[in-house]
Amino acid sequence: MKRVALSVVLLLAGFVTGMLVTGWVRAAEMARTIEPAPAAPTAARAEQRAATPPAAAPTPAFSAGGPDFTRVAGQAVKGVANISSLQVVRARNAPFTNDPFFRYFFGDDEMFGSRDRRSMSLGSGVIISSDGYVVTNNHVVGENVREITIALPDKREIKGKVIGADPDTDIALLKIGVTGLPVVPWGDSSQLKVGEWVLAIGSPFQLSQTVTAGIVSATGRANMGFATYEDFIQTDAAINPGNSGGALINSRGELVGINTGIYSESGGYQGIGFAVPSNLARRVIGDLMKYGDVRRGSIGYIGIEKLTPQLADEFGINNTNGALVSRMMRASEAYESGIRPGDVIVGFNGTPIDDPSQLQRAIADSNIGSTATLKILRAGRTMEFKLPIVSSSSSRVRR
Repeated sequence: MKRVALSVVLLLAGFVTGMLVTGWVRAAEMARTIEPAPAAPTAARAEQRAATPPAAAPTPAFSAGGPDFTRVAGQAVKGVANISSLQVVRARNAPFTNDPFFRYFFGDDEMFGSRDRRSMSLGSGVIISSDGYVVTNNHVVGENVREITIALPDKREIKGKVIGADPDTDIALLKIGVTGLPVVPWGDSSQLKVGEWVLAIGSPFQLSQTVTAGIVSATGRANMGFATYEDFIQTDAAINPGNSGGALINSRGELVGINTGIYSESGGYQGIGFAVPSNLARRVIGDLMKYGDVRRGSIGYIGIEKLTPQLADEFGINNTNGALVSRMMRASEAYESGIRPGDVIVGFNGTPIDDPSQLQRAIADSNIGSTATLKILRAGRTMEFKLPIVSSSSSRVRR
C-alpha cells in the first residue's frame, strides 16, 4: 500500500510540474509576439505632427463637369427670335434654262417670258432694344422682300419691316411694333480672346431657341467669301443652316457677334463657323438707324487684288505683302491723287498692308473728310500719296 501511495503521489507531482512548465513557455511566446503599446505623445511629438502637413489627396486629370452656362443661356434665349422672309424671285419660263447648250445658243434672252416665284428664307435675329429693333443677316432678309414674320420666344408671331440693310457686312435691321421686349446686351468684341467660351443661339433647321457651346477659334478672319467687308470671329460652336442672324454670346451673357455663315463641305456643322463682331455690327446698325444706309470711308472706285508670287516676281517685289491695284475709275479720288493700275499699296496711314481685305477695312473705317497717306511700290520705287477720304455714298454717285 505504501508503494502504491508513493507512486500515485509521484505521478501527480509530475503532472502538476508539467502543467506549470507548459504555461510558462506559452506565456513567454505570447510576450514576444505582442508589440508594446505606443507611448503617450509628448509636447515635442505633438509639435512635430502639427508642423508636418497631411498628404494631399490626388487631383483628377479632368474635372467631373464643364462650365455651367445655364444662367447665361436661360437669359440670352429670351432675346433671340426666329425670322421667316417671303421673297419674290423672277424666273424665266424657258424649258432648258439650266442647259449650257441652250444658254450658249439663246443666252439669257427672255424670249419665253418670265414669272414671279415665291421663295421663303428662314433664319434668326437678335432683339437689341426693348421697343422692337431686331438685327439679323442681310441674306436672311434677301431682296424683293414681300413679307417678314418674326416669331418671338414667347410664341407670338409679328409682322416686321426692314429699316435698312448692308450687303457689304451682311447685316440687316428690322423693326416690329412691340415694346417691353427682353434685350441681349451688347458686348465688346475687341476684348475676345482665342480659347474663350462662347454660346451660339438661334434656330437651326427651324428648331427655335437652340443653344450650342464652343470656343473662339480665331478673330479677324477675312477672304471667306461671305461679304465684301470681312472681319469675322471664328468659332467651333455648332452653327447650322437657320442659325444665320443669331447671337454669339460670351460667358457674361453679352452679345459679341452675329452668326453669319459656316465653312462646310456637307452643308452642315463641321466645327468652323463665323460671326460678324458686335463692334462692327453696332456701328453698321447705328448708321442704318440714322441714315438708312452705311456711311463708310472711300477713295473712289478702285479694284485691288491679292499679290501672288507670280505677280510679285513680275513687278520685282520680294514678297507678297500688299494690295495690287488692278483697275480704277479716272473720276476716283485715288486716280486724281496719282495712284495708277499696277501700283502695289503696302501701307495706309503708317500701318503695313498685308492683303486687300486689310486695305478695304482700313479705308472703310477712316473718318469721312480726313486725309489718308498711302505708301506704294511702283517700278521698284517706294512712293507716298495723300488722298481725301470721302463718303462711300458720294463715291457711288460719282461713278
